[in-house]
This record gives sequence, structure tokens and C-alpha cells, in this order.
Amino acid sequence: MMTHPVSSLLPQLMRLTFLRYAVASVVALAADMGLFMALLAMSWHPAGASATSYAAGIGIHWLISSRLVFVEGARTIGMVRVRQKALFIVSALVGLAITVGIVAAGQGVGIDPRLSKLAAIGASFIATYYLRKTLVFANS
Repeated sequence: MMTHPVSSLLPQLMRLTFLRYAVASVVALAADMGLFMALLAMSWHPAGASATSYAAGIGIHWLISSRLVFVEGARTIGMVRVRQKALFIVSALVGLAITVGIVAAGQGVGIDPRLSKLAAIGASFIATYYLRKTLVFANS
């Protein structure tokens, strides 16, 4: 019996940390945006809805990253786990700062904020992946 080339390629691709991280990011972003839209529909203030949904997205990304993406680097107990969680949050805040900076800079030069946001998502994604792979979940 011959297997389809695509069906045998998927497990190989999912072994790639970067691809797993990209999937985790898409899931976390979808949850963030879904919750944001739901909170807005419930008449939340936009800033509060944004902060709440962003925090939920960070939590979801942590769960996926520590259990499915960077499994070999995840710590399971004690202060090393607490430190790792703190570094993860710091990396998320770095991503947020990059996003805000790029959108603000774009606004300053007259670029459509949606285009700036797209560029910011890409830059933030690369920066947080690098921080999480080399610092947060580094094998020690």
C-alpha cells in the first residue's frame, strides 16, 4: 500500500520547531482576536478588551509553546519554571513594544495603520521566536 506524499510530509514538517511555533502563534492570535471581538460585542471598553484578550493570547501561547513547541527546553517544577514563565512574559512584552513602536512609527510617516500592523506582526513574530528559542526555552 502506497502512502500519499502529503500525508507523509506533514509529520516531518511538524518536527520543525519553527513551524510548530508558527501554528502556536496563529492559534494564540486567533484566540486573542476572537476574545477581543467578543468583549467588544459585550460593550467592553476597547483598551480593556485589548489588554484582556492579549493576556489570554499570551497564556494560550505559553501553554502551547511549553507543551508542544519547545518541549525539550520546558522546565516542569520549581523556581526554574517560574523564571521561565517570567521570561516568556518578558518576551511577550518585547513583542508588544515592537508592535506599538512599528505602528507608531508608521503613523508618524503617514502609513496606513493596518499595513504597519501587518509589518509589526511579522517583526514581533521573528523577535519573540528568537527570544523564546534562545533564551526562554534554551536547553541548559
